[in-house]
Amino acid sequence: MRFSFSLHRLVAIIRKEFVQMRRDRLTFGMMVGIPLMQIILFGFAINQDPRHLPTGIVCADQGPTARALVAGLQASDYFRITRPELTESEAARALALGELQFVLHVPPDFERELLRGDRPALLLEADATDPAATSNALAAFREIATRSLAVTLRGPSADLLPAPLPVELRVHPRYNPEARTRYNVVPGLMGVVLTMTMVMITALAMTRERERGTLEMLLATPVRPLEVLVGKIVPYILVAYIQIGLILVAAKVLFQVPFEGSIPLLLACALVFVVANLGVGVTFSTFARNQLQAVQMAFFFFLPSILLSGFMFPFRGMPNWAQNVGSILPLTHFLRIVRGILLKGNGFPEIAPELGKIGIFLVASLAAAVIRYRRTLD
Repeated sequence: MRFSFSLHRLVAIIRKEFVQMRRDRLTFGMMVGIPLMQIILFGFAINQDPRHLPTGIVCADQGPTARALVAGLQASDYFRITRPELTESEAARALALGELQFVLHVPPDFERELLRGDRPALLLEADATDPAATSNALAAFREIATRSLAVTLRGPSADLLPAPLPVELRVHPRYNPEARTRYNVVPGLMGVVLTMTMVMITALAMTRERERGTLEMLLATPVRPLEVLVGKIVPYILVAYIQIGLILVAAKVLFQVPFEGSIPLLLACALVFVVANLGVGVTFSTFARNQLQAVQMAFFFFLPSILLSGFMFPFRGMPNWAQNVGSILPLTHFLRIVRGILLKGNGFPEIAPELGKIGIFLVASLAAAVIRYRRTLD
């Protein structure tokens, strides 16, 4: 038996592969699009040192030193004063809703006690559900306070400046005082796992049925597209709740994550999130010609979801365009719901805005799934 290598046959095979690649435009687009997306997201959108974090002020003393402290925070790169006049209740609610990252509390008679040498306390509260988002800003707070005090404590008051500081700086990292990363990551894993499995498995299952000819068999039955769609989605909802149960048990038993809020409320919110992702999976299955394309499209959706949602990197550290893209994705809002319920003890009024955004995405994804699925059957 002769074994010979033919350059002519090799060129023919290479030409055939290029022709096949040109015909499979979706796969070729994914081959180019996914690396390009990774370069853009990792190069521009990922930032481990977030700056200009929204900060509120609860000021019961309008003296020059208090004003200098607020101005010092505003002038720094880490703090951005968005709510300069807050009450105690408004500040607590803003932290619970995630609208503010920090709140500075200036007590009554702050200026008088400072000049008397009584070392009044200055409190900085932080939403520490994501320790990576607050750690650098908290570390910079003492230096900012020292420089701000140096502006006002001059002349006869200059002797108050040598160490220790003439004020007592208190930092209160709320919701995660020990800055444990697992308190932030483990609840977030619920949303990540559900996104990955619901989108990918649904897209694969629907595409596999079309490849096997099962969908064509439905054309001979009186079953309507919406009925078929709901019938295929319901089993995956049950699977999703099994996953949720396993994650909650692991979070409590293995990682000692605090459960401050209502678990039934969390399960109800999870239903909206799961159905929204199932709608995405069904829509992808109507575009995919084979299971490989279904996996590629699911990965194309999953990659920005995990990178732009605030799961791996601080959401407020990303540029505005990346935050706008991340705000479209349901995982971004579900992470805020999960962490808000488990770590902050949020109720329905606090999570309603985030749940409403997931609901809008759910309607859009299901509408696209029904329209595309009806066309597929036709």
